[in-house]
Amino acid sequence: MISALNQLVDLVEEHLDEEPDVHGLASALGTTEYHLRRMFSSLAGMPLSEYVRRRRMTVAAAAVVRGEGDLLSIAVRHGYGSSEAFGRAFRAVHGAGPGDVRRDGGPLRTQPQLRFRLTVEGSTPMDTRLVDRPAFRLAGHAARVPLIHQGVNPHIQEHIAALPQEEHLRLKALGDTEPGGLLQVCDDLDPDGAEGSELTYLHGVALVRDTPAPDDLDVIEVPAGRWAVFRTSGPHPQALQETWAATATEWFPSNPWRLRPGPSIVTILERADDFGTATCELWLPVEPA
Repeated sequence: MISALNQLVDLVEEHLDEEPDVHGLASALGTTEYHLRRMFSSLAGMPLSEYVRRRRMTVAAAAVVRGEGDLLSIAVRHGYGSSEAFGRAFRAVHGAGPGDVRRDGGPLRTQPQLRFRLTVEGSTPMDTRLVDRPAFRLAGHAARVPLIHQGVNPHIQEHIAALPQEEHLRLKALGDTEPGGLLQVCDDLDPDGAEGSELTYLHGVALVRDTPAPDDLDVIEVPAGRWAVFRTSGPHPQALQETWAATATEWFPSNPWRLRPGPSIVTILERADDFGTATCELWLPVEPA
């Protein structure tokens, strides 16, 4: 995976004036675009699309400062059809327009070319199991919410708090298969994992595929497949979020599995009364790498 990510960075450099063929590279490397983008965003701390934009504007800024042609020709050379579109992208990265930068020599916010290197990690074993599951259903109450990487997501909190206590009890009584209990489900996540991008959050339970769901509940059909299940315990939600990050930095690079499209699921096994600490399981859909 480290080698694959570095080849992806090289591909970006070779095609800064156009969209890189991530799908073609992933196929040549025997992986998937979905997994490659998810691993890039997790390890780089930014979506691939954002990295491409920053690198384009870094190289373009050098051309602007050196006076390599008029601004429109520089814009076209870097994949923009107009000086206005180029100016908006340039200002979003550097905080100033290309004309101002050409005149003043700055300000410039440079994005260095990334290189991924293997470091010694994993001194703490990850409590993981692999589970093969037949097709099942997730039923509950769904909402579109923005992705937040760290801390409590207030949009999810509001969604759950709006449900009356008797509804939580009804849902819990409906569940009839693994993962057990009330579930926190994230689906339709952008592979780039950009903070602020929207996802579908479902508060609900797992049902056997043939179990009918009440008409007032939202349903996600989950196909048969294999899951990596990570057990985490400690301050909540920090311990869960740290484990989620460690799957990208430690577990996937050292195990012959990759993410496949599908929902991620969290089930709370035990928790303190104030939810300050919790023991959870994180279910991620995987397939052989």
